[in-house]
Amino acid sequence: MPGGPPYSNRSGIDVDGAGVGRWMVQRARDRLPRPPAHPIVGVTPDLAFIYANRTEPALTWIGHSSLLLQIDGVNLLIDPVFSARASPMRFAGPKRHQPPGLRANELPRIDAVVLSHNHYDHLDRRSMRDVAVQTGGPPAFIVPRGTESWFAANLPRAARDARVIGCAWDDVVRWPGRTRELELHFLSVQHWSNRTLLDRNQSLWGSWAIVHPDFRFWYSGDLGYSNEPRDIGARFGSFDAAAIAIGAYEPRWFMHTQHVNPEEAVQVMLDVNAREAIGVHWGTFALTDESLDQPPRDLAAALMARGLPPDRFRVMRHGETRRFRLPDTPAAVDIP
Repeated sequence: MPGGPPYSNRSGIDVDGAGVGRWMVQRARDRLPRPPAHPIVGVTPDLAFIYANRTEPALTWIGHSSLLLQIDGVNLLIDPVFSARASPMRFAGPKRHQPPGLRANELPRIDAVVLSHNHYDHLDRRSMRDVAVQTGGPPAFIVPRGTESWFAANLPRAARDARVIGCAWDDVVRWPGRTRELELHFLSVQHWSNRTLLDRNQSLWGSWAIVHPDFRFWYSGDLGYSNEPRDIGARFGSFDAAAIAIGAYEPRWFMHTQHVNPEEAVQVMLDVNAREAIGVHWGTFALTDESLDQPPRDLAAALMARGLPPDRFRVMRHGETRRFRLPDTPAAVDIP
């Protein structure tokens, strides 16, 4: 929506880009980020389970913030990025550390793509086009308000066929499941948006509560810490699981308004009343000053400091699937 009034955070805190030059100078001077201290190794995805699954709630981590969420026979693809770089350019910008845990051509048929905001590590042109050409026609694209124009320019067929659904904060999209309906609630968190130097905050950003009678899930998107996760927890009561960003947090003087660190991510999990959490937004693209493998170590320390068990907030390997417990069924399991 070029020329329209920019959106702003409900928290009242503006994510200020001033200081980015100072950060870049410091980063180059200190040669940051340093390489991971230990290898980050993915696993072979269990494609047989993923393709056959029509009943179990399951989450597969593709990498960074890209997720495949399966609930009641519905396949939801969240913030898919399969490209080698999170950048508008193929020859420059943050480079992928290892391949996606699921490649675009390995996906099951996707019913809907769910987008949190338009930054390049969440909205990637080539990846969206790869998903749109799936057999049987494109999925629906459920996106923040103001992003529809990007889809009209880059995926005109989907836009023409009304497959792009723009959402304002607190909007709800209802989607039929195999047995019962899902509700997708677009919710505000503290962050910002832009694709160029001229469109800052001209589209929305946010988190998603995906609610089914048997399974309740929250995806944080990118967020700085504010009172909004507490408000979400009060509104929805609880979630069976949440995917919460834990990476891209250093230096704190610059990042604290836009990205939580692992200690704050643990508080976010408690604020939204998630029974368990999965850490995302780490281990894939070197966006900030911490090493790619630092977030899990800081997360473990934060859980220990609060006396919380390690499996309350875990990290996954690229390609790994987490299968969640339904009521009156055995405990959740990880595969493979």
